[in-house]
Amino acid sequence: MKDRDFISLPLSDASPMPRGFRTFVASAGIKDASRDVAVMFSEVPCAVAGVYTRSHFASPAVRASRRQLIHGSARALLVVSKNANVATGPQGVADLDSLIRRLSGQLAIAPDEVQSAATGVIGRRLPVDRIAKALPSDRDRLTAPADFRAFAQTIMTTDTTPKAVCIPVGNSVLVGVAKGVGMIEPDMATLLVYFFTDAQIAQPILQSSLASVIDETFNCITVDSDTSTSDSCAIFANGLAGPVGADAFKHALVDAASHLATMVMGDGEGVTKIFKVIVEQAESASVAKAIAKSIANSPLVKTAIHGNDPNWGRVAMAIGKCDRNYRIDPERTRISICGIRVYPSSGEPDVLAVRESMRGSRHLDIHVDLAIGDGRAEVLGCDLSPSYVELNSHYTT
Repeated sequence: MKDRDFISLPLSDASPMPRGFRTFVASAGIKDASRDVAVMFSEVPCAVAGVYTRSHFASPAVRASRRQLIHGSARALLVVSKNANVATGPQGVADLDSLIRRLSGQLAIAPDEVQSAATGVIGRRLPVDRIAKALPSDRDRLTAPADFRAFAQTIMTTDTTPKAVCIPVGNSVLVGVAKGVGMIEPDMATLLVYFFTDAQIAQPILQSSLASVIDETFNCITVDSDTSTSDSCAIFANGLAGPVGADAFKHALVDAASHLATMVMGDGEGVTKIFKVIVEQAESASVAKAIAKSIANSPLVKTAIHGNDPNWGRVAMAIGKCDRNYRIDPERTRISICGIRVYPSSGEPDVLAVRESMRGSRHLDIHVDLAIGDGRAEVLGCDLSPSYVELNSHYTT
């Protein structure tokens, strides 16, 4: 993710909102009394685009949304939090289908106009009866204009804060919401990302723009290297504000996605430090990205970051373990931490300077120059703290 001046803003009561969307949030008591059922509805059909996890254990909601995407249009989105409905067999598929049919009937739309998602604990069936009772009985129960902040808060699991931004695009508005703090190395983490706009954008352009933006933003962050079974990203464009230039819209989408990705990293489970890995002059951009992720995902690098330990040898190790077919020459490679060259080593004073820089900042950079080609990539990573271990050792209890 390249540094940029964000023009996207956190949502507030004064934020402009896209026309024609309504929301509904409720508690079905899936885990506790907090809200866990969220519905987004558009008054008119939306062009819809999506990117989803490639996990072999993809949830029924992911598989259903992929199928729904074939239509290129949708009216509603149903999200259930606190339960992922993953690895629940044919009954899990039937459970989701019954909820989609009930919701579509009560909103007077077709079942194939509904996208869906579920996030939370894996391996447990949805409490279908309780969720069904929590769904809106008709359109009059929906909030207009849409309450995007309430929607963002309802889809959270272990998040500590809702993540939502808005950005004007010509006469239209783009709103983005996200949840996710753990099981995050998106491959399109548990990560749900949704965008809603009243811009008129052709569906093929919407799909290509979303795929490109996700690859540049959310696919360049990692908290713990674990790709969720439920990763989903979709965008809904109802066109009520009229046409918007494709380039301007994509630029806005990049800004919003970058902002949300940074918010996800900042709220990562147990995170105390965020670091950016910049790999330059690799043989290709894909190789640069793979090397950057190897560094960002290394438990030894992550723990060194947490302890303010300028152990550049761990960075060298993470580079060295990459695919043997990659062109990597230790004699050409240069490694810097916090802007200070550490390899080839310049001696103890530089290491001490790095340690002081690490202690004084929540954000730091690791820069690797391979001096091979022109491939470049940036990946955001985070430290590994005792809090992460504590939280994830008791997740289902």
